[in-house]
Amino acid sequence: MSIASNLDPAASSETSRSFASGFFSGRYVPSLLAVAGLLLAWEGGVRIFDVPAYIAPAPSDVGATLSEESALLFRNFVPTLIESVLGFLIGNLIAITVAVTFVHHRSVEKAFYPLAVFINTIPILAIAPILVLLFGNGLLAKVVIAALICFFPTLVNMVRGLQSVSPQTLELARILSASKWEIFWKIRLQASLPYLFSALKIASTTCVIGAIVGEWVGADVGLGALIIDATFNFRSALLYATVFVSSGLAVLLFTAVTLAERMVIRWKPEQTG
Repeated sequence: MSIASNLDPAASSETSRSFASGFFSGRYVPSLLAVAGLLLAWEGGVRIFDVPAYIAPAPSDVGATLSEESALLFRNFVPTLIESVLGFLIGNLIAITVAVTFVHHRSVEKAFYPLAVFINTIPILAIAPILVLLFGNGLLAKVVIAALICFFPTLVNMVRGLQSVSPQTLELARILSASKWEIFWKIRLQASLPYLFSALKIASTTCVIGAIVGEWVGADVGLGALIIDATFNFRSALLYATVFVSSGLAVLLFTAVTLAERMVIRWKPEQTG
């Protein structure tokens, strides 16, 4: 099954209808009720115990801030969005390229895979200042940090996916005189797609974390910088609003990857329940 056949307009339309029918049929009602219950409990707890607003603002106050400071939030949302998306794309493209190299050149894997593991063990908060010193306070440092935090999960999953093809399948392809390119494109790549999208879902949220961490270390614009500013100025409602916007960005990217997975991987049975 080729990738081109998985991206036809009819398949995309069917996926959109399935997502919409799932939403309106009540699949997400329990989650929405749980969120509403938590917000009500939060609002009631703040009002009943008279918690100071600079410690824990009520959800209604956070909602008012989201409305009143929407222009400020949007101005800081755009840079973080750009940094996250660029880091996501660059980090995952490099990880996929390295994974393909590892699978086809085992000596390269033996030499550099332990190095990738070692780099991944370094906390991102520890390495971020080093990257800011190397690349400056501009866009590049934030993109590098976001790309770095996306790199390792995608590398591991992509290598595992490319190696998941059974020896019998590879032997049959060779008997049928399939070239290395055909084996990669029609067999290995297809088998690796479920593994790849599992990693991309993780990366779609962690890239936002990487961008925000980069803004914490050195930036005067972005959601991370706004979080720091709101914290030191005791603007708790703005702080909570910024955190919610950051979470919304991660959810937006996760949803985009999930929809892309449904359009690309048409042979994977949909889980129910």
